[in-house]
Amino acid sequence: MDVTITAGPAFAMGTITVPPGGSVRVEAGAMAMTRGDITIETSTRGGFMSGLKRSLGGESFFVNDFHSGSGGQVGVAATLPGDMAEVTLDGTGALLVQSGSWIASDPSIQVDSKWGGGKSFFSGEGLILLRCTGAGELLLASYGAIQGFTLAAGETLTLDTGHVVAFDDSVQFSVRKAGSWKSTILGGEGLVTDFTGPGRVWLQTRSSNDLIDWIKRVNPQRNN
Repeated sequence: MDVTITAGPAFAMGTITVPPGGSVRVEAGAMAMTRGDITIETSTRGGFMSGLKRSLGGESFFVNDFHSGSGGQVGVAATLPGDMAEVTLDGTGALLVQSGSWIASDPSIQVDSKWGGGKSFFSGEGLILLRCTGAGELLLASYGAIQGFTLAAGETLTLDTGHVVAFDDSVQFSVRKAGSWKSTILGGEGLVTDFTGPGRVWLQTRSSNDLIDWIKRVNPQRNN
């Protein structure tokens, strides 16, 4: 996947160049523009159950495959302002992606969901992580800027759960309270996630949950 990322880190858009005879898979609703010879095919990709699993993981039931006979471009953008990052999978492991962060990928990448129990209670999104496997490129989106880390074996990185974007399945993770009840209630810190390498981890510099909480504070709902 040939991607050029522009307007980041605040309002990133990914322009994907599709070669003659090539295609790219895009989250439904993420297409911002097309240029040249581009056609679109909408499907569940894998059948009803695959579409249902993606929808449980916070993605759309359907995905769009953009094809090109003679070459063209597809521009993609996320719902919230933020950055994008291109990630390579070599087929030997999986990438676990927080709900809403998968934007596009090569057709060779399979996007499924994986139950993680209470450990994967990220950003209030529920108990599902998307599991991406295969060999090829993915395009991830974040709210705010996106930063990547490579952890050595045994090295630990702790993130607020609302700032997690994606991580390799070789990375062990556990969710816990940030500190004592005083830190949780008075300090404004809730759950954090400890990641232990080896493997890669990506974070976003803003939390969509914090945005939602701020909107509720400044514009509280009133019962009529």
